[in-house]
Amino acid sequence: MIRLQKVIAEAGLASRRAAEQFILDGRVEVNGQPVRTLGHKIQPGVDRVSVDGVLIKPKRKLYVAVHKPAGYLCTRQDPFERRILSDLLPTEWRHLASVGRLDYDSEGLIFMTNDGDFTLRLSHPRYGVRKIYRVTLEGAVGPAVAAKMTAGVTEGGEQLKAESCRVISSNQTRTVLEVVLLEGRNRELRRICSALNLVVQRLQRIQIGRIKLGELPSGKWRTLTEAEIKSLLSRV
Repeated sequence: MIRLQKVIAEAGLASRRAAEQFILDGRVEVNGQPVRTLGHKIQPGVDRVSVDGVLIKPKRKLYVAVHKPAGYLCTRQDPFERRILSDLLPTEWRHLASVGRLDYDSEGLIFMTNDGDFTLRLSHPRYGVRKIYRVTLEGAVGPAVAAKMTAGVTEGGEQLKAESCRVISSNQTRTVLEVVLLEGRNRELRRICSALNLVVQRLQRIQIGRIKLGELPSGKWRTLTEAEIKSLLSRV
């Protein structure tokens, strides 16, 4: 069962607050009967909802995994006309919004959707969805630096830390780390590296929850399966 105002909002007719006003104004009917109660719930696919006499058609929810290349912005539009993430999708899906962000120079796994609840539950820090990154640093970096990442640093007045960090490979020219973040704050991993005077050569997100980037080529996308969507939501 879903609240009536949520059904109206998800159909794209109005925001939830505006949908509530529709109900209070007597503009909404369920199965032909006027409803003025904000707490009213309906069964999607069973109950018929209309606004001003027009039957609501549920909007299809889309969940897409994208392998973001470096050099793309996670935004709806850019005043400087740089490439944006939705450019990688079919034209009819370019209204989808990214779930969280990867900065311009970062790459890897990111989701796009038109489901606001899905976005909230995967991107808000309070839900602590596990995100795994592979970061390539300039020069040799040892376990002591990895330990500092998990101990935490202060940057810009915020306390930032990795959930875990391990050295995958290291030599005199470069080091590759695997880093797990839970909160996903703005540019969190780059800010941690900056506070520790580490130079990032490449930053790639390789996993969100149980969903891995896998063999998805850079610049390509695929839809998430029902099982994958459930696995993501079950973690939060």
